[in-house]
Amino acid sequence: MAAKIYTKTGDLGKTSLIGGTKVPKSHIRIETYGTVDELNSYIGLLNDHVGTIEIKAFLKEIQDRLFTIGSSLACDPEKEPLMKIPDLKENDVQLLEREIDKMNEELPVMKNFILPGGHPAVSTAHITRCVCRRTERLCVNMIEHEVFVDPLVIKYLNRLSDYLFVLARYIGHLLNVPEITWKPRIEAP
Repeated sequence: MAAKIYTKTGDLGKTSLIGGTKVPKSHIRIETYGTVDELNSYIGLLNDHVGTIEIKAFLKEIQDRLFTIGSSLACDPEKEPLMKIPDLKENDVQLLEREIDKMNEELPVMKNFILPGGHPAVSTAHITRCVCRRTERLCVNMIEHEVFVDPLVIKYLNRLSDYLFVLARYIGHLLNVPEITWKPRIEAP
């Protein structure tokens, strides 16, 4: 018999961090790692929309790093040193930077703000970027409330959102989808 997915232990609005510490489901740590999970799901959706093997493979790597981040956030920081939780590395940030630089070499210089859209893959990349920015803001909020977050997590998420913005442009470039430039409405006085 397969294990049941429901445990009923959260029916009263509490959940356990990795390590056993009980917290309310409304706790900022739960909100944050739940948003990491949402981001990871959008990365999966984006992966379903892209066609190149290289981008697909890189997005899978990002999903792996997001599981690392989620594990770190889901763990009671006082108990984490005793557990075998995977770590994020500075090299993970550098890898994002190299991919950004590589894509930017093929893209025209951006002279205007661009509006998300033009193709489902481009739009999905922009939605994913927005969820990434929200995740980053939640991590910063944790720090402001003196809830521990590894600073490398914030750095990675910041660079990931940059990567996703450039990826949105790059996908449009590969698909020959013109960028939609923002033309601000300026009314005469």
